[in-house]
Amino acid sequence: MKIKQISVFLENKSGRLAAVTKLLAAGNINIRALSIADTSDFGILRLIVNQPDKAYRVLKDAGFTVTMTEVIGVAMSDEPGGLAGVLEILEERGVNIEYLYAFVGSACDDALVMFRVENIDDAIEVLKAEGVKVLTGEEVYSL
Repeated sequence: MKIKQISVFLENKSGRLAAVTKLLAAGNINIRALSIADTSDFGILRLIVNQPDKAYRVLKDAGFTVTMTEVIGVAMSDEPGGLAGVLEILEERGVNIEYLYAFVGSACDDALVMFRVENIDDAIEVLKAEGVKVLTGEEVYSL
């Protein structure tokens, strides 16, 4: 139920993001979702890709500062209130969300949200107990 996320430290310079995407393309690695958090000096690129272990190696070998973390992928109704319902469940159980990002894929009718939380195992159990669809890595990587 845990999904491997690649995080890449990028200097805030022209061409750095393009360099990452070119490396991934050359390795036949497909980006499934991404998020960028930035400051004036640097950014953190967060990626869900179809081959996370390979992506990590390719980027590391090219000299990028890369980490791999685990996130939770949740499928929810793609309608007003879908996210609010999931967030309410987590809030009621005291699950702290560090960050999240969402995407909608053509492969399913749901909205998909990646969550980074303090205690991933507890969050997965809370969500599953409430009937929320928690996705496996394979489900997300194959979208």
